[in-house]
Amino acid sequence: MLSSIFKKLFKSYNEKQLERIKPIVENINDLEPDMQELSDDELRAKTEEFKQRYQEGEDLDDLLPEAFAVVREASQRSTDEGFRHYDVQLMGGIVLHEGKIAEMKTGEGKTLAATLPAYLNALAGSQVHVVTVNDYLARRDSEWMGQIYRFLGLSVGCIQNGMPPKERKEQYECDIVYGTNNEFGFDYLRDNMAYSSDDLVQPGHEFAILDEVDSILIDEARTPLIISGPADDTTEDYRKFNRVIPSLEEGRDYEVDEKNKNVTLTEEGVVRAENLLNIENLYDNSNFKLNHRLNQALRAHTLMKKDRDYIVKDGEVKIVDEFTGRVMEGRRFSEGLHQAIEAKEGVEVRKETQTYAKITLQNFFRKYNKLSGMTGTAKTEEDEFIDIYDMEVVVIPTNEPLIRDAMPDRIFRTEDQKFKAVAEEIEELYEKGQPVLVGTVDVDKSEDLSRRLKKRGVPHNVLNAKNHEREAEIIKDAGKKKNVTIATNMAGRGTDIVLGEGVTDLGGLHVIGTERHESRRIDNQLRGRSGRQGDPGSSQFFISLEDDLLRLFGSDNISGILDKLGLEEGEAIEHKMLDSAIERAQKKVEERHFEARKAVLKYDDVLNKQRKVIYDQRQQILTTDEIEEKLQRMLTRVIDDIIDQYLSEDLHPSDWNVEGLLTKLKFFRLERDWDEETVIERGSEAVREELHEEMDQLLENKKEELGEENFVELARQLALRIIDRKWMSHLDNMQELRQGIGLRAYGQKDPLTEFKFESYELFENMNSSIREDIISSLLRVEVRDKKQADRESKSAQDREDLEYEKKDVIARKNRQQQQKSKAAASSGTSSGKDSSKSEDSGVETVVKPDEPGRNDPCHCGSGKKYKKCCGR
Repeated sequence: MLSSIFKKLFKSYNEKQLERIKPIVENINDLEPDMQELSDDELRAKTEEFKQRYQEGEDLDDLLPEAFAVVREASQRSTDEGFRHYDVQLMGGIVLHEGKIAEMKTGEGKTLAATLPAYLNALAGSQVHVVTVNDYLARRDSEWMGQIYRFLGLSVGCIQNGMPPKERKEQYECDIVYGTNNEFGFDYLRDNMAYSSDDLVQPGHEFAILDEVDSILIDEARTPLIISGPADDTTEDYRKFNRVIPSLEEGRDYEVDEKNKNVTLTEEGVVRAENLLNIENLYDNSNFKLNHRLNQALRAHTLMKKDRDYIVKDGEVKIVDEFTGRVMEGRRFSEGLHQAIEAKEGVEVRKETQTYAKITLQNFFRKYNKLSGMTGTAKTEEDEFIDIYDMEVVVIPTNEPLIRDAMPDRIFRTEDQKFKAVAEEIEELYEKGQPVLVGTVDVDKSEDLSRRLKKRGVPHNVLNAKNHEREAEIIKDAGKKKNVTIATNMAGRGTDIVLGEGVTDLGGLHVIGTERHESRRIDNQLRGRSGRQGDPGSSQFFISLEDDLLRLFGSDNISGILDKLGLEEGEAIEHKMLDSAIERAQKKVEERHFEARKAVLKYDDVLNKQRKVIYDQRQQILTTDEIEEKLQRMLTRVIDDIIDQYLSEDLHPSDWNVEGLLTKLKFFRLERDWDEETVIERGSEAVREELHEEMDQLLENKKEELGEENFVELARQLALRIIDRKWMSHLDNMQELRQGIGLRAYGQKDPLTEFKFESYELFENMNSSIREDIISSLLRVEVRDKKQADRESKSAQDREDLEYEKKDVIARKNRQQQQKSKAAASSGTSSGKDSSKSEDSGVETVVKPDEPGRNDPCHCGSGKKYKKCCGR
């Protein structure tokens, strides 16, 4: 009683938001009769009227009531179903327009609600992106809701996987564009790898509406979008480690931490691994890569489970999304983990990749000027949405009262007891005729339950990552009488499960969860498959103490409660105290995951700022007509860097590095016979001016030689390619820095602070290197007639072939001589001469200089590894 009085006196933030919105909804409803009186042409003409009023100074908030009323009327006239937006959908639309998250229960019509803010914001000339979680929903919604937009004179586009660039560009020219989070993200990355402004497809990032916003911004937040190509590294290490791991023993050689998803070698394990790999010190710098790959092989064998984390299909390892149960086509685990799993499963081990471009979904969607989202489950993660995206969550009431019966969990001691009880429950409901949807956490569990039902003779459908192609067909019939559907978490998210004839009288769709997920949201999504739009329905979870969540995060506490309640073997208990204990365990896990995502974001933010600088720089070069002015600014910076490096004002002139200066100038094709005395006498400013004049003149000469148009285009293409090459190398360096930076904590240093300092230094060095390479490349570039170039190339190839043949002859003769020498030595008749010439042939032995190893310091003196420098 006290709590109800308290609630009346002190309204929650959500209640206050709904009270604020209700008068706007009433205003929209008051306009409905006026809209009904308009002809189709008059209604359509409202779009141009709104655009004109916006340009004359009215803001979108002023236009909102009338614009929403227009969309509602247009929807009734244009859609085949004659959809009319409910008041709760108008509420959701207002929340979305304000850049917030509308939590609307499953089946409340989020798709239709999104048409309201999409239309309104398109009036301002801003392109609106409506983001879905898969291609099917993007295509369906663009066609379905596109009827409304087209009726009102707006254009609608849809981006699909595999769509060619030309068609992509056409779709992006529309007012409202539907697509998946991955497609929008990858198009952004591809635009920042383009070499012509004609290849750019994505015009900007004004306003995005994210359907299933929790899935995109939380579940997939830590998975970066990566565009990559094959690297040179061998895959043999992964096969070798795959043979080594079975020789190691858990507990003795390594320890597995399932809670933190980590595996570490013990001291004894390190020694055993070193012996098996025949190396002296696993932690030596030269074995950095071996150590990393060994750890990934351990993870593949101990933490990554087949038919849970991945499936093997058509000779390929395919990732299964833990939140949806869907196969993530085209995705690969990073940092060698995918290769380690391929070796474990005995399929072809594909080469590691070189990263060309990457961005996390967190940072991609934070690029939008306005971001909003909708889902049935967001309130439990509101702190994260506010903290990272500055998006509040407003819970929208249901259109019809929710009458779904959420039954208490049934808890068993063992997993086998639990699944036996689930099978019995399904059989009873099947006999009754009530449709059942069963949610499992992975493919393996769904197939185990399927086998149990087959033994009982219960017909059923299985929907998991192995047969997800039939999802729409299976879900379509899931609400019919006597229908049993076993599904992983994908279970028709984003689609309606329509109840068949007579099912309402049987109690509607019954949902059974076979395990509590680490996130309460996923459980709520499963429950939300039933009881939509006032339909009857029910849900219940069957769980056991052997389930991962309880085993890792709550078993002691819950086991104690079970002992007090006197749970017998094979018996189940339903108790609110247990439900609360399980929810506390879930909350604890959610908090851990939030902190982990937050930590990852802090590191990624550092790279994101650098990415923005590079991509802005690249965009300017790609689109600007002022290339020559940019080159002049670069030239000035290059000369300033040279003077600061070799003739620094912070040093006494006698300490200047004149020899280094002269060597550096040769890089730019500038020869000088200066000695130290001459340079000191002239002074750094005079040297600076002379270098600037001469380099400037050389660029001018090059422009005259090529012609201004050719020179500008050459400079543009050179600059873009150099930026891309340096940026790819920088991404590798940042990845290596990130992997090792955590060790700084042992030296009482904050790893994040150290990461910021060192990454800044790497970034500054990269920028300086970019400028130098662009200017030096332009100074050294030579223009040749194509026919002459072809002739020279052919001649060079002939010389190379001749040289190869000559070396081959020499090598054969040397081998013959060595064999003779060995024979002579064995018979005691060696000449005893030590000479580089063969006594018989008279031909001098050709000795090829040793090439540095890939991880050795480069011979040019840059301080980088050979593979990152001249070996690239």
